[in-house]
Amino acid sequence: MSLHLTESASAKILGLLEDQGEAMHLRIFVSGGGCSGFQYGFTFDEEVKSDDTVVESQGVKLLVDAMSLDMLKDAEVDYQTSLQGESFVIRNPNAASSCGCGKSFTPAEDGAGCANNAGY
Repeated sequence: MSLHLTESASAKILGLLEDQGEAMHLRIFVSGGGCSGFQYGFTFDEEVKSDDTVVESQGVKLLVDAMSLDMLKDAEVDYQTSLQGESFVIRNPNAASSCGCGKSFTPAEDGAGCANNAGY
């Protein structure tokens, strides 16, 4: 599996999916934009597309398209609660840097980034 979910992220996703209905999956994606060039996104989706990879962990099916999976290779999705609030945090070894907003990143050219954290 090239994208990893922590127990905390899996538990939060299961809770969110209970509110959305059984047929839904959580999709994680990377799109152009944001302060640093690319940004992470999450959405609910019923459809598993032909180029999707389904990451299964602790009862969660997470959908990731092929382009996003390449940029998220070996990343970890966590869910953290702190004094600043609650958020998903992506630790992406393919990111050369991430923005202060925590939602965007610059990919490393050689695929060997500095494992910057990004919160969402």
